[in-house]
Amino acid sequence: MNTLVKRTLSGFVFLVIMVGGLLFNKYSFAVLMLLILIVSMIEFYQMTMQDRFGISRSWAIISSVFLFCLAFGVCAYGLPGSVLGLAFVPVLLVMIGSLYTKDRQDFGEFANLYTGILYIAFPLVLTNFAAFNADHVYSGRLMLSFFIIIWASDVGAYCFGMALGQKYGKKLFPSISPKKSWIGAIGGFVTTLLAAWLMSVLGWMDIPWYHALALGAVMDVFGVYGDLFESQWKRHYEVKDSGKSIPGHGGFLDRFDSALFAIPAGVIYLVIIGLL
Repeated sequence: MNTLVKRTLSGFVFLVIMVGGLLFNKYSFAVLMLLILIVSMIEFYQMTMQDRFGISRSWAIISSVFLFCLAFGVCAYGLPGSVLGLAFVPVLLVMIGSLYTKDRQDFGEFANLYTGILYIAFPLVLTNFAAFNADHVYSGRLMLSFFIIIWASDVGAYCFGMALGQKYGKKLFPSISPKKSWIGAIGGFVTTLLAAWLMSVLGWMDIPWYHALALGAVMDVFGVYGDLFESQWKRHYEVKDSGKSIPGHGGFLDRFDSALFAIPAGVIYLVIIGLL
């Protein structure tokens, strides 16, 4: 019961912070995204590199924060897009730092630095382009819609998986995540489509219902792969959770693994059809 209470309370606080941070204003959005970015990267580097290469890890995180801030400036204040090229400067310093590692046998671990930037930072940088319109006006409704779609997928997959998936049907990816089932994945897909459709017809998400269904489908599929991708890292490094940042729920990376794949997929879809 103590575990259940802890999970419920921390989950409620997490939800309040997410909704409030996304809807309050552009600065609370930026702080929230930067918090997710920094903590997730710290957890990823701790999992893959432990305490080694501290300076290079710090530079990788700084370069990611710098890239986010530049993208925020472009989207929120109309800075020219060319300034994003400046973000490559701290990345170059990370590369140069790899030349000074003393133990050449550990040189291959530097690849994890670049993986963290690509895997975690880039998707969160893209949130700026979903949060601001062409006139640089902020609205957190689309970003919150993205997260509602992701949460609907997670909740549906969990409920259907626990109720039916553990007893019937085949496992989704047993070599990586033994508990995930096809029934759970299908249940998550259905609840995702329902959530996306409802947000469209109720006017919360300002896109046609058929595009809302397609958006939900795309984000659900990529979100499942995002979950599996993080599970593969944890299995390789033999850890249960990426961290302990959220009591009863694990780390930030555990909570946003689906979003790191789903959000870029959602942004790309809306760009392709001309709605973003």
